Amino acid sequence: MYPLVFEGNSVKPKVILDKKSGEFIFSGVSMCEDALAFYKPIFDWIKQYALDPNPKTEVHFKLTYFNTASSKMILDVMLRFEEIYNMGNDVCIFWHYPPDDEDLEEAGEIYKSRLEIPFNVIENEDD
Repeated sequence: MYPLVFEGNSVKPKVILDKKSGEFIFSGVSMCEDALAFYKPIFDWIKQYALDPNPKTEVHFKLTYFNTASSKMILDVMLRFEEIYNMGNDVCIFWHYPPDDEDLEEAGEIYKSRLEIPFNVIENEDD
């Protein structure tokens, strides 16, 4: 399965979805004008990945900012990984937030409350 890598910029997050290396990372800023268009290839990749997932999948969100449109897409990404978990696979989500960023910490707690999947909200010392 091919890796899906998007280099981030001032409005789009960096995304690494690489089955072979086991890296599943969303980082930076997500305030895409057309969030659905940006996230659609990600949804397609996860759908393909779900057919033969790794023995263990850890998905890391290291976002520093996201807008309302992106918040829905981020939840949809998480829901797709939750589906993989519900099929009996070992999947865990990690929500990283910068020190003293109560908004991002709260966002992680809100996402966690909406999902039934192992979910860790982690304050990062070095990100």
